[in-house]
Amino acid sequence: MKLINKTVLFSAISAVMLSSCGGGAPILSTPIENIDTTPLKESELTEAEKHNWGHLDLVKDTIPGMSVDKAYAEIIKGKKGKTIIVAVIDSGIDIEHEDLDGVLWTNKKEIAGNGKDDDNNGYVDDIHGWNFLGDGYDEQLEYIRLVASGDTNAPRYAEAKAKYDKDHGQAMGGKQQYDQIYTRVKGAHETLTAHFGKADYSKKEVTDIKTENDDLKAAKETANFIYGNGLSSMEEAVKQIKGGVEYYTDQVNYNLNKDFKGRKTGDNPDIYDDKPGYGNGNVIPVKKSESHGTHVTGIIAAERNNGLGANGVANNVEIMSIRAVPNGDEYDKDVAKAIRYAVDNGAKVINGSFGKSFSPHADWVRDAIKYASDNNVIFVHAAGNDSKDVDTEPNFPDDNVDYVEVSNTYIRVGALAPKYGSEMVANFSNYGKKNVDVFAPGAQVYSTTPKNEYDTKGGTSMAAPAVAGVAALVWSQYPKLTAAQVKQIIMDSGLPISSKVVVGGNAEDVRPFSEISKSGKMVNAYNALIMAAQLSK
Repeated sequence: MKLINKTVLFSAISAVMLSSCGGGAPILSTPIENIDTTPLKESELTEAEKHNWGHLDLVKDTIPGMSVDKAYAEIIKGKKGKTIIVAVIDSGIDIEHEDLDGVLWTNKKEIAGNGKDDDNNGYVDDIHGWNFLGDGYDEQLEYIRLVASGDTNAPRYAEAKAKYDKDHGQAMGGKQQYDQIYTRVKGAHETLTAHFGKADYSKKEVTDIKTENDDLKAAKETANFIYGNGLSSMEEAVKQIKGGVEYYTDQVNYNLNKDFKGRKTGDNPDIYDDKPGYGNGNVIPVKKSESHGTHVTGIIAAERNNGLGANGVANNVEIMSIRAVPNGDEYDKDVAKAIRYAVDNGAKVINGSFGKSFSPHADWVRDAIKYASDNNVIFVHAAGNDSKDVDTEPNFPDDNVDYVEVSNTYIRVGALAPKYGSEMVANFSNYGKKNVDVFAPGAQVYSTTPKNEYDTKGGTSMAAPAVAGVAALVWSQYPKLTAAQVKQIIMDSGLPISSKVVVGGNAEDVRPFSEISKSGKMVNAYNALIMAAQLSK
């Protein structure tokens, strides 16, 4: 499943529910030694900082970014380096987006639209990548598939059935509540819009309303309640609550529906070699609302300094789009084949911003991750948004069996929030001393969305592409490094934070930052380039 944090989406609504949701590099030293004397940023982030915080510098800006802008200003200085192909395994990418159309990978061995497999790679007309979902979009969650199978002897069946009984009831209740809230808030917004003759009325204008009209009184009361719970406009409230309605509707109709059949590719997802080449070459999302893959891609590769909405981390990449992540849980078969497709067609870095806690064919995916490692390819994976310790609770795909790793190029990434201090770890982020490698900016990240638009999203889905971008940036400047060396540079060059942080969003669970990931560090592009220069010598 695509790892966007739903808690952020509905943050202000829960209260409403309760009331009724290269070379010449400087020496690496100072930032690390003096990290804990860095002053906290007291003021709110500016709009410019909100749109770029993941690229800022902790020492200069007192924001826990990756020092990307500093790296470009002081080290890269316009040097493009070697082009690196980055595969994005996700829900599809709007390849016509104004900020992405110049960074697309094109299969030059394939002739577009002739219905032939010109390069004999097993995929017909794969011009910019491959779509393993075909015309499909909505899907069940993996544990629902297990329950729907009726195989009571299957591993973890009882666990899946108990989870279904709980989650399905909660989803039904959530949908009913959000439907009611949406009707109420949307109606209030429409009443106030009619009263003011505009939709962008202010909080003060609402507060100043004096009326004996019952409908307008009720609308004012609803708006004041929304303002009092963290949202600055009724337009934004309607948007967020609508997102809640859509989320629970999808859960009830598709994700948690035992009877739903979403697969449209004609293959059997439980037989690995069934129907080779299934799917098609259309890598564009089915719906505009399916923005996840486009957002992830912009974090890696949105064209830098072109006057448009966002800057990617890497300045010389080609993005290979692989559509394999639906609205629901991805199939292990699709993910395994997507990884192998990326490796076989020249990708050096693969980003996987998805995950799940049940994986019936985890060995297929693990073998593909090993295949990537054996072929000198980095696989970056989002840690997940369950606020859990993935050392003790399963999260797939992974690269190990009982902590014995099959790959030395797999990087699992946790998410940071844009405020240095005890709350710098995003409250939704998974963690793990053994199974999470590093942390990177993942909360409140601004990036590209379909139809030439931009938006802010949060999740470890956003942290993983930040690291994939750093990997591509380092490898572009120092192409003789191996994939394993690039991974180790990212791990070793990060900023070590010696202070304690709130873990899993639980204010009573405070631990040293060094104890929630293998490296104990937050990724830093500036330091990574310095270390890469030293190692390359």
